[in-house]
Amino acid sequence: MTPAAATPNVFDLSSLATLKGAVKQDDPKALKAAARQFEALFLQMVLKSMRDATPREGLFDSEQTRLYESLLDQQLAQVMSAKGGTGLAALIEKQLSRGKEGAETLGDLPLVPVPRSLRLSPAGTPLRLPGNEGTPGFPVEGIPTQPAAPGASGTAPGAAATGQGGDVPPAAREFVSRVWRDAAEASRSTGIPAQFLVAHAALETGWGRSEPRLADGRSSHNLFGIKAGRGWTGPVAEAVTTEYVDGQPQRQVERFRAYGSYAEAFRDYASLLQGNPRYAAALQARDGNAFAQALQRGGYATDPLYADKLSRVIHGNALRSALQG
Repeated sequence: MTPAAATPNVFDLSSLATLKGAVKQDDPKALKAAARQFEALFLQMVLKSMRDATPREGLFDSEQTRLYESLLDQQLAQVMSAKGGTGLAALIEKQLSRGKEGAETLGDLPLVPVPRSLRLSPAGTPLRLPGNEGTPGFPVEGIPTQPAAPGASGTAPGAAATGQGGDVPPAAREFVSRVWRDAAEASRSTGIPAQFLVAHAALETGWGRSEPRLADGRSSHNLFGIKAGRGWTGPVAEAVTTEYVDGQPQRQVERFRAYGSYAEAFRDYASLLQGNPRYAAALQARDGNAFAQALQRGGYATDPLYADKLSRVIHGNALRSALQG
């Protein structure tokens, strides 16, 4: 076996298929390989958390660079796990081996804890997060209608009482302040929790930094990546985007709808979901994971990992901290 062949490749889907077949045949080597895959997943989550905690204000920061950065992290996680990693794979293998021999079983112990959804609150009332019932909420009335200018004394939503923004990325805090009022209004008309709408807009625009722009440089206010089809008669913004064809990412220029304001963008987004039966399940979802999965099943995006990415934003520390202040 050559060194290149021994190096794990994140694009090598055949190796996963081989591993599944080996597990079904009760191959002893499959247990070690499966444990390494669990460790690689854990390392990938660690790398993603590190990326999320790093401010992204660079000139070349874009949706495309973040895509390839994510692929790089997946590859690094695979290589680190194959070279010994953190030792987690050995522990998992030992635990699974005990369960196989009958000495002790894993039972219903989840290897990856299920993220808790944000508790819902009636429209217009403060949002209180799990485990923080004693802290100030996030009232709609407290959201500024315009983002604070750089260097201004504006504070994050809900942070006025303390005067501190904590560890919330500035882009996330400012973005939530900018769109929350319109998200709350769209929540009233659709029934979808406002924090889900904000998370979806954050995923599509990279917390407001990758909105499609008109030819003259003005923002299109398109927060949800809604394309301009043949029935669209309004202004249009062209932008390079990533689409997945047969599971493979491809960059291409697309035409996106342009709006006069974020409020108009939220209204059009709400109209899209309410007017298309494919998104009926998304309108009924009150759990972040269910909402994300319903959008993907409805064909909202071609990315096969779209639901997972949206769920991570909904349950992520950036949104939670920005809402809590």
